[in-house]
Amino acid sequence: MNYRFLADRTLGKLAKWLRILGFDTIFEPDVRPKSDLNRLLQERVLLTRIVKNAGRSDVKRVVFIDVNDVYGQLQQVVDELAITRQDIRIFSICTTCNSALYEIDKQSLFGLVPDYIWETHHQFHRCRQCERIYWAGSHAERCKKIIEQLFDESK
Repeated sequence: MNYRFLADRTLGKLAKWLRILGFDTIFEPDVRPKSDLNRLLQERVLLTRIVKNAGRSDVKRVVFIDVNDVYGQLQQVVDELAITRQDIRIFSICTTCNSALYEIDKQSLFGLVPDYIWETHHQFHRCRQCERIYWAGSHAERCKKIIEQLFDESK
């Protein structure tokens, strides 16, 4: 399923993790003007920790987040929406601006990434919007372990 989210101002870390999983996730403080927010609420799943938002009728769907830690929040979203491993597209969305990433030729990045990274990595991605450059560093392995735990059916 192709979920699209709007995370309220209390859920910035959750928004980042949903982007890591490959979900189009807008973080409320980035939305201006107010009319855009109202339009987005009609086409996205609202993730909120604010009680008054949980009962909104002008929203496609609401998930009231009642867990404090980000990994528990992520697990709650996955469980409540029945998201499967097949639904995710890990590392396909920019964690900064929520735009799609594309693979970029290593040679074109010479001088744009640290020398050690350029010499030791062969695959790079870049954001279409903010032009941030991504590569699979040690954080990628940590993220993959967390994602494995997220979808571990033996829990």
